[in-house]
Amino acid sequence: MNFVRLKNSHPLITNFYNSLISYPAPLNLTYFWNFGFYSLICLIIQIITGLFLAMHYTPHIDFAFASVEHVCRDVNFGFMMRYVHATGASFFFITVYIHTFRGLYFGSFMAPRQALWVVGVLILLLMIITAFLGYVLPWGQMSFWAQLLSQIYFRQFPSSEPISCNGCGVVFQLIMQL
Repeated sequence: MNFVRLKNSHPLITNFYNSLISYPAPLNLTYFWNFGFYSLICLIIQIITGLFLAMHYTPHIDFAFASVEHVCRDVNFGFMMRYVHATGASFFFITVYIHTFRGLYFGSFMAPRQALWVVGVLILLLMIITAFLGYVLPWGQMSFWAQLLSQIYFRQFPSSEPISCNGCGVVFQLIMQL
């Protein structure tokens, strides 16, 4: 039995062939168009591992680092979840940046998609802020110096002076609210 007769023999096979194999696609379709989906997969992994890590996190300045160490040393496969979460954050931003640069290359910011582009940039800014908060939560040496450096940068803007003038107290208040 040849392929054409098999393709037309059953509606399920015909539907499968028409939707997956002979799907009409533009000629400029490349693998770069998949990075939005790759970003979604990375986001799902981040949410799952983040929820697992949040179950064992203690939001107190004296116990935050100890709770992270507890996850790595005492929880079964906790070290793996922590490092999957940390590495997944890097992969997430790599895929988002490639997705953004693909949009820049193909002109996705031009009319009639300006509003969609602005929403995407706002989502990118929210992701960067969320990543910074996740970087500060373990409250280790790198977290301390990262938040101190960010406060130095934000002091350049006059409107952010009341937020960043308290030094480490701001991060302490942030950890206590989470």
